[in-house]
This record gives sequence, structure tokens and C-alpha cells, in this order.
Amino acid sequence: MNITIFGGSQPKEGDSAYADARLLGELLAQRGHVVLTGGYIGTMEAASRGAAEAGGHVIGVTCADISRWRGIGANRWVKEEWKKENLHQRLQALIDNCDAAIALPGGAGTLTEISLMWNLMIVESIHPRPLILVGEGWQSIVNQVFETQAIYMNHAQRTLLQFAQDVETAVKLIESRE
Repeated sequence: MNITIFGGSQPKEGDSAYADARLLGELLAQRGHVVLTGGYIGTMEAASRGAAEAGGHVIGVTCADISRWRGIGANRWVKEEWKKENLHQRLQALIDNCDAAIALPGGAGTLTEISLMWNLMIVESIHPRPLILVGEGWQSIVNQVFETQAIYMNHAQRTLLQFAQDVETAVKLIESRE
């Protein structure tokens, strides 16, 4: 399967978040999955590295908007780069080309990725596929949304999201869908 990994750009080698993302990439590659990331630094680099070092195929979806803004290109573990012009095209490629997505901790960008993919499944623009959110942070945020905005979300919309406490559990959820 093609598995997209969403997550923050802040983690650096030596951080536990970097180690988790690297392990996730490794576990997915060991199981024969293709890893898609945003292609840059942080979680994207760590997941790409873990997958590449395990012999897996890594696709980095980059875009001119972010390359200009950050002043960098794809990380060195990306084996195939898909260059897009803007962030919208980049997000579309990450979502449309995956069989499942796993969101690691992150900021506004990761929240955007989760929300966009979730909403596309809700309105049936894409067929449902696993969207797994890793960590207590996402569980807490989504629970708060469910509690305070309950009248706007039915049960079927809620079931489109899955939660995992760690990357190992996320991989088990992917495997249970195969």
C-alpha cells in the first residue's frame, strides 16, 4: 500500500518525535509499503530515512511554495520526488495517492492535512481509507471538537478517524485493514 505520513517539521535527530517517525517509516517499509511524505525536514525526513534505510521506496511530495519559503529541497532519503507548484497541489497528491494516512504530532500544517483528508472522506470526494492519528494530543483535540461541536458531526463522520497511542499501534491498525 501507499501510506502517507503527516507530521511536524520541527523534530530533529535526537528528539523522541524524530525517533518515532523514523521507526514508523522503518516498520512500514519492512512490510512492503511505499512511504509518502511531504519530503522536507522533521517528521518527513525521519519517516523517509527510516523507510529508506529499511530498503523501502520513499516518495517526497514537495512544492515550490514551501521550497521557496524554507529555502530547501527534498531530504536526502527521498527516492522519488513529486514536485508540485503550490501547497494545494501538494496536499492533493499526498491525499489522493495514498491507501491510508498516519498523522504524527504536528502543528497547523498537520491539522490542515488531517482536516482536509477527513472532510474529503465525509463529502465522499475520496473513498474512505484509514486515517490514523497518533498520540494523546490528537485524541484530546478531536475529543474536544466532538464534545463542543457534537451537533455538527454524526457518528459516521467520527468513525472515519482512528486513534493510536504510538507508531507500533498505528502499523497494527494498517495491517488489520489489509
